[in-house]
Amino acid sequence: MHITLESDYAIRIVQILACANNRMDAKTIAEETCVTLRFSLKILRKLVTEGLVKSYKGSQGGYELTRPAKEISLKDVVEAVEGEYKLSRCLADDYVCTRGRSGNCRIQDAFNEVSDVVRDKLAEYTFDKLM
Repeated sequence: MHITLESDYAIRIVQILACANNRMDAKTIAEETCVTLRFSLKILRKLVTEGLVKSYKGSQGGYELTRPAKEISLKDVVEAVEGEYKLSRCLADDYVCTRGRSGNCRIQDAFNEVSDVVRDKLAEYTFDKLM
C-alpha cells in the first residue's frame, strides 16, 4: 500500500516551501521537486484552497506557507490533497456494503482502528522535523 503520487508530490512541495522559508514561483517549485509544472500547479491550487499555502500574483508573485513548518503536519498535507485518510473505501459515509450489512462490521472496526493510528502518526510529523 502506498500514498498516492499526488500526496507524495504535495509533501515534496510543502517541504521545499518550508525549507525555503520564503516565497517561491511555481516553475522553481516544479524544478526543485521534479514534478511537472502542470501537476505542481494542480497540487498548489489544492494546498491554497485548504489554507496551507498562500498564492501571490504579479511579478513578485509565488507561493509560501501560511503558517510555520512546525504547525503543518504530514496529515494536513495528505488530507488536503486526498481528503480524510481512510484505509478502506468501506469506511466512507456513502459506502454501501456489498455484503448487505448495515452499520459497522468487525472488518470496518479493524479498518477504523488502523486508520486512526495512521492519522495520528501522520499528525506527529511536522515539517520542522522533516527539514
